[in-house]
Formats: sequence, C-alpha cells, structure tokens
Amino acid sequence: MNTDLKALELLFQRPLEPVFTTRDNGKTVLDLPESVYTDRYRNNSEEVSNRFSLNAETRIPVRELAKKPNLGFASKLGRKNQFSLFNTRHREIAGQLIQLYLDAPNLQEFVALAVYTKDRVNPVLFQYSYAVAIAHRPDTRTVPIPNISQVFPSNFIEPSVFQEARQEASVIAKSGNRSILEIPINYTASDREDEQRLSYFREDIGVNSHHWHWHLVYPASGPVEVVNKDRRGELFYYMHHQLIARYNVERFCNNLKRVAPLNNLRDEVPEGYFPKILSSVNNRTYPARVSRQLLRDVDRPDGNIEISELERWRDRVLAAIDQGFVEDAQGKRIPLDEVRGIDILGNIVEASSTLSVNNQFYGNLHNQGHTIISFAHDPDNRHLEDFGVMGDVTTAMRDPIFYRWHGFIDSVFNKHKALLPVYNATQLGFEGVNVTYVEARLGAANARPNTLLTYWQKSNANLAAGLDFGPVEDENITASFRHLQNAPFTYTFNVTNSGAKRTGTCRIFICPKTDERNQPLRLEEQRLMAIEMDKFTVELVPGENTIRRESTDSSVAIPFERSFRAVGASYQPTAADELARFRFCGCGWPQHLLLPKGKPEGMQFDLFVMISDYTNDSVQQLTNTPNDACSTAYSFCGLKDKLYPDRRTMGFPFDRRLPNDNLNEFVAAFTNMAKTDLTIKFNDRTVG
Repeated sequence: MNTDLKALELLFQRPLEPVFTTRDNGKTVLDLPESVYTDRYRNNSEEVSNRFSLNAETRIPVRELAKKPNLGFASKLGRKNQFSLFNTRHREIAGQLIQLYLDAPNLQEFVALAVYTKDRVNPVLFQYSYAVAIAHRPDTRTVPIPNISQVFPSNFIEPSVFQEARQEASVIAKSGNRSILEIPINYTASDREDEQRLSYFREDIGVNSHHWHWHLVYPASGPVEVVNKDRRGELFYYMHHQLIARYNVERFCNNLKRVAPLNNLRDEVPEGYFPKILSSVNNRTYPARVSRQLLRDVDRPDGNIEISELERWRDRVLAAIDQGFVEDAQGKRIPLDEVRGIDILGNIVEASSTLSVNNQFYGNLHNQGHTIISFAHDPDNRHLEDFGVMGDVTTAMRDPIFYRWHGFIDSVFNKHKALLPVYNATQLGFEGVNVTYVEARLGAANARPNTLLTYWQKSNANLAAGLDFGPVEDENITASFRHLQNAPFTYTFNVTNSGAKRTGTCRIFICPKTDERNQPLRLEEQRLMAIEMDKFTVELVPGENTIRRESTDSSVAIPFERSFRAVGASYQPTAADELARFRFCGCGWPQHLLLPKGKPEGMQFDLFVMISDYTNDSVQQLTNTPNDACSTAYSFCGLKDKLYPDRRTMGFPFDRRLPNDNLNEFVAAFTNMAKTDLTIKFNDRTVG
C-alpha cells in the first residue's frame, strides 16, 4: 500500500474534523509532526494524538514541511463562512490554494502541505481546491475523488435525517443491525406550489453532484494549466444548454409550460424557495427566498454588485453578438465565427478571468447573476445572513430560479447561434449511407418497440464518511431516498453503406413532439429542446449493417453507482478494470435521469438518429495514450487531458438553424438520418 496515496484519500473523509482524528472507520490515523497542530490543540498535541491513535490499526507518517506556506490570502474567508465559486474573491482564493497544491514538488510534500492546510482554511474551500489539485496532478491520478454528496451530505439531505443517523449510530453498535433511515419526499413545498412537481429533478442528489463535479473539472479561475482546457467555453454553454432542454421537457411531462428566462432583473421574482437544508460549515439553514421577491444591489463585506452593472455587461455581450465580433483589451477585433465563436462567448459569459478576451469590459455576467439572486433575502448584510442555495454549485440547481437565470444565459448563446449560417447539405449529408430502420426497445421478451418506461426507485446512500464527530468505527449509516429511474433499453439501427468500408459517428437525440397543452412544436422549438442521448463511432462495412447500442453505454451519463459510491477502501473493487472505472472523475449526467419522466398515458417524442462522416468529425489527439476511465461521459465533460473528441460543434446538428420547416422534411432530405415515434410511459410505482 502506498501510504501517501492512502493519506490523500483519507483527507476526503470527515471534512470538519481535525486532521489528527481517526478515519477509515477508525482503523487509520495520520502520524503528524508537531507543527501541523493548530494553536487550538498544540499544547495538547500529545494527549489528542494518543487518544485517537490508541485503537488505530495503521499509522501513516506525515513528513515535516520544508517550508510553511503563508496562508494569509485564505484567511480572508473564515472557517465558518460559506464558500462560493460565484464569488470573485472566493474564486481568487481558491485559485491561489490550487496553485500552492500544484507547486508541491513531489507526492510527499503535497501530502504534508494538504495535511498542514486542512485545519487552517475554510473546510469547503479546502475540499474544492484539494479535489481540483488531485484531479490535475500527474502523481495523484489514482486517488478516487468521492462524490460531494458523500463528503458534505447536509448540502443534499433534509436535516432531521442526520439527527436520526447519529442516534442510530450511538444506540445500535453494529452497522448491520441498524435501521435504514428515510429521506423525506417533497419536503421543500406542498402540492399547492406548481414548481414542486419538478422537485424530483431539481433536488436529485445525482443532478446536483454532477453540477459540482463539472465545475471541479472545469474551474473558471486558477492556474492556466487547470483552467485552459480544450473548448472549455463551449462546454460551459453546451452542458448548461442541455440542462435547460432537459428541464423544459420535464416541465412538459408535468403539464407545465417552458421556463420563462430571467431577462429582467428589476421585475419581482414570483418563485419562492425554502430549501430546508443545512450549510456544512456553520450548521445554519440555507436562507429562503419568499415569493414575489425583488432583487436589489448587493453591498456586503465580501463583495458589491449593482444590477446596473449586470445590465451593462449584458448589453455589451449582446451588442458584440449583433456585430459579429468581440474586442480584446487592446481593441483588437476577434470574430465570433461558427468555429470558435461559441467558445469565446462561453468564456466571456462565465467570466473566466484566465480565458475571457476582455474581462474588464464584458464583465462577470453569469456569476454575478448568481450572486445577486443568492442574496435577495439580505443584500446589505443587515441580518448577517449568508447566501442562499443559488450561491453554491452543490445546491444551486435545487432552486427554480436557477433554470430561469440559465434560461436567460442560454438565450444569449442562442442569439449567437441564430445568426450563424443555416447548415447546408454538404455539412449535414453522408453520401452513400442510408439509415433504413430505427428502434429503441426494452429488454423484456414481449416489449413493444419504441415504448420506454420510467418509474420511481428507492436507493441507499451511506452517510458515514460525511458524518463528522460521529462514532468513528462506523462503516454504514444508510439513508434511503426515492428517485426517478428508467428501464434499460437497446437501440437497433439498420444502415446501408453503398460505398467502401468507412467510419461514421452515430448521433442520437430525442425531441418532444408537443408542448404542455399538447400543441405541436415547430422545428425551431424542437431544436432548442433536443436532448442528446448518445454519441459513438461506428464502422460501416459495404452493404447492410445492424448497429446495436445499450442505453447504459451512453456518452452523456455515468452509472448510478458512480453517482452514489461510498467512501473508503472497503467499498473499492479489486479488479484493475473495475477499479479504474470506480476512480472515474465523477463528471457526467446521472444515468437514472437519462430519460425524461414521460406521462402515465405516454408522452410522444421523435427519436432522431444521424450517421455523420467521421472524416469531418475526427480529432487528431496530441498524444496516443488510450482514453482512461474518465472518458465515458465525454459529451458533457470532454476527455481527461485530451482534446474534445468531436470536431463538430457540440449539439450538432441541432445547435444551429436547420434548412427545413419541420423534422419530417429535414430527415427526408438526408439518407444518413432517420427518425421514429417514441413513447415514454411513466409508471407511478416505487421499486426497491
């Protein structure tokens, strides 16, 4: 066992406890130099060390740091204050801490540095910066980064569950004899609130964990080598665009109209939200936002922002889109063309200080919008309240206003896309390739083709690793929760290749056919709500080809067990290939939400399949190293340490206007495309 790697893994456990306490279910303790103890415990270091190492099976020695770092920059964020990636100062602090970790010359120094800093900086700041460093250091690639819901479960779960968990752990000694705790359903609002129909989506643990992990893999600030990834700005656009498309389709499933973009920050916000979850660092509830709240300028000790500033940045970005170019700090015009334009805009709108072509002029639109909304309840700090859930990437997607704000952000990007030329036949076609049959079918022997199924499922999550100051020997403190699930299915496509052997890219989307009033959608409306389901390479031999693909192999999603995997060595598989998949970076849409909910009577979709010419899709990678286990959900997350593996713009062919009036005409015009009617039925029963 490499004890340095083991020590790094342990630092994800019990994040609020001092570093000298036992981890790994009470089996392991870190053997610390005197200098690691903070002033609070330095005079009692021998006593606490003996107490916590008394029954430990393993002691991992940590070396003395060659030079103690100056952490004055991190002291600006108190240990009991909330940390927000949307806050400019917080992002700058995180960037400095990440750089400090990346600069550690070897693994031993990195371990010593992480151990030294853990109890001296804000706990959430530490976990974020530490995880980014783990993900980007070449010597820590095998260290598994746990799901954030396992590290800070209070950000995801109704608080009364934790009281029950501690009681259960204290009273029942053996984890195998404990009751499974129930996480309540629909605890944030009653059915009098229409938006509560979408709580299964907004408050899903996997959805919110995905959002956190995406921002961990693609931080907006920090060292250049961490931030400057291939097509990062375009990925910001596309991942959030797909979120909005999926959310709007889920609204149709629940007989609600599309989300109204929040394009006027001076109007009152009709949607209230009462999250009823606790902040991990100060044990306070995230503040609520009442219905019909007016947004106001924020004037607080850790940042000021006026609504007029956001309006000015918005107008400058929209003017640049109309003109077809942006200007850098030296006044040089950079065209917003069909290749790089969306990537440039993505970095401007998210305000990546490292990648924005002119951060001073185009500002910080996306992040500061989150900030103003998150402080709607206390904009001038008179009540000493911290930000609401919109200020935290682990919780923002719980709030209905997240989708209104990102609906507006998406409309900015769509304005740019609408001004690009319509795709032509050369770009869309693949001569000699004819898709003749399309089917999606459940695995049951008597299953009807093109009828898919969703239902409720009960699953378990282990809270032990994040239950700070609980009994140390606990392996399992299990909570049960309900979530949407879809029955696995198989795609089958027949493709005729009238030419020589060649390679294509299979692109699969589903598009809703009708809105919440059962009115047919226009092609432009379908295009904006097209949900990417999968994308993969196919080899086409001359003549007839039958292509089969399992829904569980999607390039969009990660398996359920990766979204909710437990923390600790005893839960890690031993086989090399399984261990590699377990150590997957965690970025990807949750598999259990791959399909929209549908309706009990069945909801109609178009299942669209396109085979594009791989010679126009392929990307020459800079290295020949094989894709690692982080590569499975590349549609939203790219490839680790590689170029994005599809030369086409993300969302192709639905990312731009199409040359036809409806989807039937569009498909009929190209032999390399096909579609069929698809029905998604929701069965309102719970399995498990």
